[in-house]
Amino acid sequence: MISWLYLVGLLIALMGLATLDWRYRVALFDQPRRAAATIGIGVAFFLVWDMIGVGIGIFFIGDAPYLTGLRVAPEVPVEELLFLTLLCYQALLLWLAFSRRGAVTASEEATP
Repeated sequence: MISWLYLVGLLIALMGLATLDWRYRVALFDQPRRAAATIGIGVAFFLVWDMIGVGIGIFFIGDAPYLTGLRVAPEVPVEELLFLTLLCYQALLLWLAFSRRGAVTASEEATP
């Protein structure tokens, strides 16, 4: 059971981000194609980064009791894929939320 904790934590965090996104219609629930493409490009970039790191011996799994043991590639656990998705989704949500906030602030300042 302990080997699934990290995966479960990542899924709960992703559900939390999706809930916030759904509530405020920030990314996937506002413009799903653009948001999915942005997240996908970010995940692909970091997966290539990981594969380069694995190839030159910088990244490796090691002793990891909280991982399921499932791998998408050598030395790349499935949890890494979910973590990268979480990272990119969170960055996108923050970027869009702050850009909206800046647009609201700018429009408030423009009104007399």
